[in-house]
Amino acid sequence: MPASLPHALQTAYADLLDKLLDAQIMSLEGEEGGFVSKTVKGRKYWYLQKRDDTGALKQTYVGPESEDLLARIERHQEIRETQRVRRDVVRSLVRGGAMAGPPPRVGRVLQALSDGGVFRLRGVLVGTVAYQTYGPMLGVRLGSAAMMTEDIDLAQFRSVSIAVEEQIPSVVDALRSAEPDFEPVTKPLHDHAPISFISHGRETKRHEALKVEFLTPMRGPDEDGIAKLPALGTGAQPLRFLDFLIYQEQKAVILHDAGILVNVPDPTRFALHKLIISQRRSNQVKVRKDLLQAETLLSVLAEQRPNDVADYWAELALPGRVKWQNIAMDGLKQIAPGVRDKVLGIISAAEKHRG
Repeated sequence: MPASLPHALQTAYADLLDKLLDAQIMSLEGEEGGFVSKTVKGRKYWYLQKRDDTGALKQTYVGPESEDLLARIERHQEIRETQRVRRDVVRSLVRGGAMAGPPPRVGRVLQALSDGGVFRLRGVLVGTVAYQTYGPMLGVRLGSAAMMTEDIDLAQFRSVSIAVEEQIPSVVDALRSAEPDFEPVTKPLHDHAPISFISHGRETKRHEALKVEFLTPMRGPDEDGIAKLPALGTGAQPLRFLDFLIYQEQKAVILHDAGILVNVPDPTRFALHKLIISQRRSNQVKVRKDLLQAETLLSVLAEQRPNDVADYWAELALPGRVKWQNIAMDGLKQIAPGVRDKVLGIISAAEKHRG
């Protein structure tokens, strides 16, 4: 099991996350703006409403109602934290080994996407960049063996993309604010709604490709073609198993500059999802990394969140998910025996309790 972080670093990370959540509300505040709510399919969502330069009312999505969000809205005028304070906290966390910051290039692109509204509109960061956020979230040092940063993958439910009733101005413009040579990847059937964008780093003289790709859960067993995400103004590649991964996303911080507030999958869902996709790959390097990430997280989660492990494992066997649990079990058999047996014990005890 990874070593625990000192309590001071865990507290600093929690404080940074809190500051960024407050700052998100502050960034939406206008002198004549006010917060209003709408009910969509039985769920209440909050928006900042203010008039634009033409005098027309404009609503900006804030988030689904929760006690935490209501408290932040209530005290938003009292929040005056500066970026300088957050930068100091980020530096302290990186120096203390709480989590490695992303490569500067990846950090700049994530900041541009955040500034463009991608995470506020509930885009979810998936893949290795998301994995890097779980150390401070769980209060441990995850180590660097499974930390190699690849491309940036973002996901969103189509239902969420419709429900937020807002669209960011331009994904490609946001990306180009970080690297001017970002271009849509052109493939047959993608031109009308590109699913990915690539920069070869010519403008920054890096000459290395960085790809940003958008994903969405697959609808039905045989969905083919490109889906559209209205809120993000882009296409997306439908993928199997993604609905399990990004359900009930969590807030996290990327340790870049003054901190970047992002959405990531629940760490238990992430670990179990890694077990599944490790069995669907042909690239053995990626298979080993999937299993290492799953093993590392499960070694912590089995101690800290055994009920989540049991509940989300059972969720893999819900109707419509034929064989998902069997695939995850094949992956589980390939991780370290000590972690595997602990997880199996949790699963077995939960199944006996459910009777």
